[in-house]
Amino acid sequence: MFKPALLMLDDGVCFEGEARGAAREAAGEVVFTTGMAGYQETLSDPSYLGQIVSFTSAHVGNYGVSPLDDESARFRAAGAVFHDLFTAAEGIPFPHWRAEESLDARLARQCVTAIAGLDTRALTLHLREHGARGGIISSLDLDRPSLLRRAGEIPPMQGQDLAVTAGCRQSYEFSPPLSSRPSHGNRPLMRVAVLDFGVKRSILVHLARQGMAVKIWPAVTSAADILADAPDGVLLPNGPGDPEPCVQAVNVIRDLLGRVPLFGICLGHQLLGLALGGRTYKLPFGHHGVNHPVLDLSTRRVLITSQNHGFCLDPDSLPSRAAPSHWNLNDHTLEGMVVKDAPAFSVQFHPEAVPGPTEAGILFERFRDLILNAR
Repeated sequence: MFKPALLMLDDGVCFEGEARGAAREAAGEVVFTTGMAGYQETLSDPSYLGQIVSFTSAHVGNYGVSPLDDESARFRAAGAVFHDLFTAAEGIPFPHWRAEESLDARLARQCVTAIAGLDTRALTLHLREHGARGGIISSLDLDRPSLLRRAGEIPPMQGQDLAVTAGCRQSYEFSPPLSSRPSHGNRPLMRVAVLDFGVKRSILVHLARQGMAVKIWPAVTSAADILADAPDGVLLPNGPGDPEPCVQAVNVIRDLLGRVPLFGICLGHQLLGLALGGRTYKLPFGHHGVNHPVLDLSTRRVLITSQNHGFCLDPDSLPSRAAPSHWNLNDHTLEGMVVKDAPAFSVQFHPEAVPGPTEAGILFERFRDLILNAR
């Protein structure tokens, strides 16, 4: 029924499967995500730009896809890997009432290549042992020496400034859905600027729920242009790629620091750390999933968090003005910090948690309170 396909890693390990999605090749860094649900949110997350995502969940696509669950206008992952990709029988509706099409159909329509029917457990164990690898999915070229040669030519994620291309080209005002508007009415309490490194839609929705009027700015916007618009706060969101090449963004954040309240999420957390003088490093296989335990040092509570990143801040490189606020309980990496002498804080995980647990959503309230206290 389906054409044969191969996933070739740059170290010569090859997996056989069947071609799904678009009939073309996909190349990028191969990573795995441990989420049991939320495949649509994962594939449409701009932070996966340049990456092939392997799903450890055995069955994917069971509830179809809906435009209501998109994190951006289209799927942003370079490719996808599944053990079992659900295929809807003709004339039989999906079990979820919001589903408008199958995941396979959406992949094909948006020109994203996928492979299914392979041993994703073996792939995950290989990536855990040897780290994220460059890889190619192909049903067009099944010549293994050719695929291996081309897989070895895939540029590593280190050194790639993908954030500058992942976001918008022109500034715009975010219009939240009616269900996300605050209970006190349509009048916003404050104005927030978002530097678009590849921001997820759910982050904008959470800001709107806190009574914030949200304006999104391109990643290359200067601090002067942002401050001229007189925002009450600036959010530094998620995004793809290596944070260290984002020199312009780091300089902008350094200029904003101390002049307006800042809240960093994921890549924004890393860029804030770089602006403070810290350093980042590449994790072996990254954190991708919705089940990562994080200790909040202020409350001593453990948060189960949603994460998607391949780089991390080195806590030993940060100056004394930055205090750790959260630690990862799996590998003791830095998950958050507070700037002592400026209204700014950041977290490595995703407090919007779509999909995933919701207890970290209180951080948006902290950002609101930080803005109100800074007035």
